[in-house]
Amino acid sequence: MTTTLITGANKGLGHEAARRLIAAGHTVYVGARNIERGSAAAAELGARFVQLDVTDDASVAAAVATVEADGGLDVLVNNAGIEVRSPEGDIIGAAELTADVMREVFETNVFGLVRVTHAFLPLLERSAAPVVVNVSSGLASLARAAGQGYPGVAYATSKTAVNMLTVQFAKAFPLMRINAVEPGYTATDLNRHEGAQTVEQGAEIIVRMAQLEQDGPTGGYFDAAGPLPW
Repeated sequence: MTTTLITGANKGLGHEAARRLIAAGHTVYVGARNIERGSAAAAELGARFVQLDVTDDASVAAAVATVEADGGLDVLVNNAGIEVRSPEGDIIGAAELTADVMREVFETNVFGLVRVTHAFLPLLERSAAPVVVNVSSGLASLARAAGQGYPGVAYATSKTAVNMLTVQFAKAFPLMRINAVEPGYTATDLNRHEGAQTVEQGAEIIVRMAQLEQDGPTGGYFDAAGPLPW
């Protein structure tokens, strides 16, 4: 039985990925900050709930203890992520960007990913087939950046950092399959449901990479159609 933890899984892409992986036979932990919403999502899905705030060391340590006591971990999906807007609800572009905005976005999207990955590495290293999926974005691609119109500097930059972390973790842990994925512009709370894709479409690449065999790729960056340019 494959045991999988998905951060930020009480809604959106994380919730749909959990549903699909449960259907594929995984035992799934729904990681969420809010106990009430996370517990409700887990009950609906037939998953296990673990309270997990990726920005809090104590919360992450407690989640590790819970998962370890239940038997360990095979797959980690780093899905939790945020975008910060102005008080008026506007995307914050380069002219309005402050260090505080960058810090807030990076605390979840980058430092949170590092915090969770580092904490769960001992459990993953005990697995016979460890997999890590880092949910990135097409906006992270430096090769495509000049032609993209999205002005949200902090979010895009944080996901570029996620891509570099993916490469470095993959190099450091060659027995793990560690990849970054681009779900596409999916209608979720993150973008006020303005995305063109459904969560069913967006979750497809997350689910696919969460089920990689040990001869699968590692250190890559993929969307549903295949590898993406860095």
